[in-house]
Amino acid sequence: MNKMFGRLKAAGFTLVEIMIVVLIIGILLAIAIPNFMNAREEARAKACVANLKQIDSATQQWAMDNKVSNANYSTVGPPSLTATSGTTQIVGSSSYIRSAPSCPSGGTYSVAASLTVSPTCSIPTTNSSDTNYQLGGRYYHGL
Repeated sequence: MNKMFGRLKAAGFTLVEIMIVVLIIGILLAIAIPNFMNAREEARAKACVANLKQIDSATQQWAMDNKVSNANYSTVGPPSLTATSGTTQIVGSSSYIRSAPSCPSGGTYSVAASLTVSPTCSIPTTNSSDTNYQLGGRYYHGL
């Protein structure tokens, strides 16, 4: 009790204090949400690059194991990521990749028509900051 004025001081926050706190939270959210979205897209792009590298490595291993060169690659036929009859599968429990990689953005992967060309993703990406992630989902072969 405040003895000088003879009344109780009310406990709590004033409207101005609450409005300032809400304003600060709003500013922080305005900064954080776009950064979160960019980080999520970069993570998807990096996951896609890792999947494409895995597919390319499996294709190269398959080619070495089966003595397939770039000259006879088109006649032998590229390996398959799915179970199809008549083609060699690189995905499976006893194959080069145990489980089929899935695109984090919902696209599909395809094996290249040549050993010197990188596999691709069906979702084109042009806004990634990763310099290894090229248009059409192809990654730079010189890594």
